[in-house]
Amino acid sequence: MIGSGRPRLRLLPVNSLAPNILTVLALCAGLTSMRFALQQQWPLAAVAIVVAAVLDGLDGRLARLLKGATKFGAELDSLSDFVSFGVAPVFLLYLWSLYGYGGVGWTLLLVFSICCALRLARFNTALDEPERPPWQANFFTGVPAPAGAGLVLLPLFVSFEAGDVFWRSPGLIAVWIALVSFLMVSRLPSFSFKKVRVRRDYVLPVLLLVGLCAAALVNFPWYTLSAVAIAYLVSLPLAYRSHRRFERDYVRPAGEPEGPPPAPFELDGSQEDTE
Repeated sequence: MIGSGRPRLRLLPVNSLAPNILTVLALCAGLTSMRFALQQQWPLAAVAIVVAAVLDGLDGRLARLLKGATKFGAELDSLSDFVSFGVAPVFLLYLWSLYGYGGVGWTLLLVFSICCALRLARFNTALDEPERPPWQANFFTGVPAPAGAGLVLLPLFVSFEAGDVFWRSPGLIAVWIALVSFLMVSRLPSFSFKKVRVRRDYVLPVLLLVGLCAAALVNFPWYTLSAVAIAYLVSLPLAYRSHRRFERDYVRPAGEPEGPPPAPFELDGSQEDTE
């Protein structure tokens, strides 16, 4: 029969496609942020990056919920993260503040983007490493890319309410970009918040708190985003102390090889947490 040996088209289930749709939308939001930055529409550019971060947080959780996680989706997510959180935020800051700083400003843009790429590459290579202690799932190694994008935009958020006379200073922006770049590639532990569980008694208060945060975000967006970024900074030393306590109290199962834990600021790819 003619055409009997032709392979049939493979149909993809919706649960495999839906997370990838969110990832593509996050990528579109990051690219749109750069378009708004070129038009000097700074608030819209910042909002587009926030939208990309929200979509990035939803796609992985949707994939796990629908059991539609794929290798293709993981690679697409990394590429989207690099554009939306490794290029778009610092491109926005470059046009907003560092454009007149000459080659130094462009160098800082490259440093931030390279640090983001290194962190994502370290995460991808760590997927093939052997199982680690269960408690390490509570932590990231270094600041994840979406959080790094939010932190590096903190001066921009503050300037929308406090004015840009001080917060738009190229010197301040340069130091801040360098600091956030270091936090991304460092081995400083940070909370992942992926294993957080809410007791039934606290469900209603948590929902009330979410509603209040949503109202604050609508009515006072830049104050709220600034407060979230500052709260995340405050959580970093708490995460480091908690990580050290887990290391001290952890009892290795019989037969598991022992080895010294890595230094918190070691720049290698020997360990990574799930993003």
